Amino acid sequence: MANALNGRRDTGKASSGVVAVAAVLLLLAGVLNLLRGVMSIAGDDVFVGVPHYTFRFTLTSWGWIDLVLGVLSIVTGVFLFRLALWARIVGVVVAALLILANFLSVPYYPVWSLVVIAACSVVIWGICTVPHHTGRASPGGA
Repeated sequence: MANALNGRRDTGKASSGVVAVAAVLLLLAGVLNLLRGVMSIAGDDVFVGVPHYTFRFTLTSWGWIDLVLGVLSIVTGVFLFRLALWARIVGVVVAALLILANFLSVPYYPVWSLVVIAACSVVIWGICTVPHHTGRASPGGA
């Protein structure tokens, strides 16, 4: 009631909902990268070949990069559901690395890369817009 009187409202539930959406999107991006990594390492024919690209890596190199980032994303996404502060920090870093890796791999798999870039942008927004005290008792004891 005191929070309502001074113009503030309790946003704990809404904040944890935003983090849950970010966690689901990070898990989704992680699974997509994990699958893309496995397909790249296996040498699947799904990927487009680009003859002259500045940031050219072999398909196997992209596979290992995607595999590692996918595993990191999945682990971080799971811990984001617990609202762990370290998971929020690592989540922003991993999402930024996913955006960078997918930006560099746009010529190889354009649609997939753009979808993951959009999802990771929402993840960063969702994690960064939630106040630090989410999931804990309010200082006023209300």
